[in-house]
Amino acid sequence: MARNLRLGRLEIDIVARQGPLVVAVEVRTRGPGAYERALESIGPAKQARLVAAVERLWSSRLVRMPDVERVRIDVAAVRFERGQTLIEYVPGAVGAQAAERRAKP
Repeated sequence: MARNLRLGRLEIDIVARQGPLVVAVEVRTRGPGAYERALESIGPAKQARLVAAVERLWSSRLVRMPDVERVRIDVAAVRFERGQTLIEYVPGAVGAQAAERRAKP
């Protein structure tokens, strides 16, 4: 649906859809000498910004789409080791309770 979606000062790296589910994906990349791992770099402040971005996406766009029922925040952690690109994908990694919204109760 979108890449690098700007919502005011907030941003969602990837917005994808599978049927009634919309997934907001935060992509974190770290090289071999990084101090912290990609997943560890998503602290409470970043999580709060992601949840705020998804809530804004929901209220400004998705709520008007009758076939969208919920939103989930996933994380794709990309790292480079020995010439290989490795991706760890974590569905529902951030704020599952705060970010999940249903179009109809």
